[in-house]
Amino acid sequence: MKTIKAVSYPVHFQEESYAELSKLIQNKNYSTLFVLVDENTMEHCYPKFIPNLKTDKTIEVIEIESGEINKNLETCVGLWNAITELGGDRKSLLITLGGGVITDMGGFVASCFKRGIDFVNIPTTLLSMVDASVGGKTGVDLGVLKNQIGLFANPKMVIVDDQYLATVTERELKSGMAEIIKYGVTYDVSLLEHIKEHKGANISNLIFRSVEIKNEVVLKDPKEKDLRKILNFGHTLGHAIESFYLESKDKENLTHGEAIAIGMVCESYISNKLLDFPLQKVNDLKAMVLAIYDKIDLLTEDFKAIMDLLKHDKKNVNGQVNFVLLNDFEDFKLDCKVTDDLIKESLYFYNV
Repeated sequence: MKTIKAVSYPVHFQEESYAELSKLIQNKNYSTLFVLVDENTMEHCYPKFIPNLKTDKTIEVIEIESGEINKNLETCVGLWNAITELGGDRKSLLITLGGGVITDMGGFVASCFKRGIDFVNIPTTLLSMVDASVGGKTGVDLGVLKNQIGLFANPKMVIVDDQYLATVTERELKSGMAEIIKYGVTYDVSLLEHIKEHKGANISNLIFRSVEIKNEVVLKDPKEKDLRKILNFGHTLGHAIESFYLESKDKENLTHGEAIAIGMVCESYISNKLLDFPLQKVNDLKAMVLAIYDKIDLLTEDFKAIMDLLKHDKKNVNGQVNFVLLNDFEDFKLDCKVTDDLIKESLYFYNV
């Protein structure tokens, strides 16, 4: 069994990890175990998970509807009421079994209930395995604005079991791949080479290295004061694009990874214009993105609405949008100011 020691909790890999969870439950003597699922993980993942949990404690399953649209305070209130009605107390444990929505929101719900109960993340999508479940960020959306309400709180442990990936769609796998590309661009370019040569094969190694990178960054900067901002590459414009499609009634929602992939193309273009990031590498990154993700037609008349959403980005200071940009692969610059004209130009660049 492989383990990465995070800030104050272990990240366990492979199926044998469940023995560590059972040991935690026994040692902490939790009063009640709550398992948070959505309809998909209840059907496909819970039956695989529950036989691995060796405990005589009471287990209560709480199911919510899947989807980013349900990642909000209203759902949290429903969860707090459910935990209360089922007898939850300060000695309860919440186990999140699902993707990024479940792990983000579940951690937030646990951290606020009775001023904080323990929680364990068991991510079931590639995106949540390499990003959402690790790093101590929890939270929910405010309307269509991503992750506006939340706090830093660490789980007691994370279990990464890549066998759950057999339960997700090809589109969800591609969504998670965007975060791996981000790690390659900002921190370890060998990941990009691996994806190009092997087209994402040997996913276990990609997951392990991605978690390793995120952990290295978070250990140095837990509260995102400096280095951790590199994990936002592609996310400034990407989140705005994701939010725009989430609120547009006449457009199909984008996955998180699809929006972040567009954001990375746009922000690499901006990097070329402001920091002389090599144009060939801009084109290479764009080609990689378009080889993995379907091309989205960003309409010129939608640019203003997308850019208006930028003002809500969490990295903003005094109303100024701050970008993470590239001098080169593995060489970045934080807190960059970008003009509206150049942002529009980058959106045009993605389109052509």
